[in-house]
Amino acid sequence: MDDALVMGGVHVRAWQSAYRGQMPDEYLDGLSAQERAQMWSDALARPDDSRAILVVHDREVVGFAAVGPAADAPSTGELYSINIEPDRWGRGYGRALLARAEVELAALGYDEAVLWVLPGNERARRFYETTGWASDGTERVKEVLGVIVSEIRYRRAL
Repeated sequence: MDDALVMGGVHVRAWQSAYRGQMPDEYLDGLSAQERAQMWSDALARPDDSRAILVVHDREVVGFAAVGPAADAPSTGELYSINIEPDRWGRGYGRALLARAEVELAALGYDEAVLWVLPGNERARRFYETTGWASDGTERVKEVLGVIVSEIRYRRAL
């Protein structure tokens, strides 16, 4: 639970920084670190060999990623989330964590992985593209943790 408490705060701060202007301000301002901590505590406590949660520490949790089977194509892996403490952006934590997530997806038996990103999240899109991910042109509208968003799918061979 210790990691989950910090993960909840990282999750909220990362979303508030990354998604400002792309999601409603009132939604972002209302995010609860405690609610997200409980969500991550539940996920960490639920053993599941088909999924993994990876946590990066540097004296404390600075980021985390979650991976597993893609909901719409279970033979494909998916990067469900990757969140880095905003004051640590640009220092290599995200790149290292993404590389670990890709290794974990391959270890889970996937040859290919997908992720979904908001079209307006240019920073994230550049990050994924510089690490070998590419948009495959698929778009969707989906509820993600309480808010409706448009997303673009990125794909990568592992």
